[in-house]
Amino acid sequence: MGREKDSAAPCGGGKRTDNLSVFYENTYLVDSRDVDPSNHCRPSAVLGILQEAATSAAVALHVSRAEMIERYNVFWMLARIWYALDRPLRWSEKVEVRTWHRGGRGAAMYRDFDLRVDGVRVGEAVSTWVLADMDTRKLFRLSGVAQFEGTDGGELCKDKLLHKPKLPEGLALAETERRLMRYSDCDINGHVNNARYADFACDALHLENLGREAFVSQLQLGYLAECRPGERIALSTAGRDGCRYVRGVGEEGKARFDAALTVSGWDGQK
Repeated sequence: MGREKDSAAPCGGGKRTDNLSVFYENTYLVDSRDVDPSNHCRPSAVLGILQEAATSAAVALHVSRAEMIERYNVFWMLARIWYALDRPLRWSEKVEVRTWHRGGRGAAMYRDFDLRVDGVRVGEAVSTWVLADMDTRKLFRLSGVAQFEGTDGGELCKDKLLHKPKLPEGLALAETERRLMRYSDCDINGHVNNARYADFACDALHLENLGREAFVSQLQLGYLAECRPGERIALSTAGRDGCRYVRGVGEEGKARFDAALTVSGWDGQK
């Protein structure tokens, strides 16, 4: 773990002292697999970076997937995530990510992020996580996890709360395609990895047609129900004034995810 005003502190466990905030910090390279034809880091790759930082922070706090399964028979599931970028991230850039949690209360925990390149903040993110029982998928209350006591971000914690995106009045979703879930979409939990939903949304919106100057400056994803290989989901989209919406619905009619994207222009200057 690191501590505010001491970014050189080693990554490890610890508690807040002298009213300083506990956080995890690491640097992630945007490589050739992460970028699109405009040399912008794809939204799914941005989510991948955030996921890696959150996973490493959990390991540092001793609340990793393996440890939570061993102690409580529960595993981490991402419920919602949002990010905002001032500019696109690009190939070969090193992204410095600092992340902290807001404390373990109830059934959901917020985790915040700041993103910097060369010491300059270029974006931020907020996510909500839950612990689900391995067998029943019932939610586990976080108040029973001692490792969250005294290890939150303190004054670093953001105020933003994540709610379900609402369509503007008079705007309706229209089905654009149906997509089969496959092996390559899935992760260690056996369901579609959270970052892949960003690919589904971007593909459904045909972002390749927006031009090289356009990038996704904000993205929010809500994970409503698991998707597994062999299932097919219908993707419906709508858009107005730079804001675009996507919803994925299973063949049984149950919503699986929703997404809201803001597309902005960028002139290529830092």
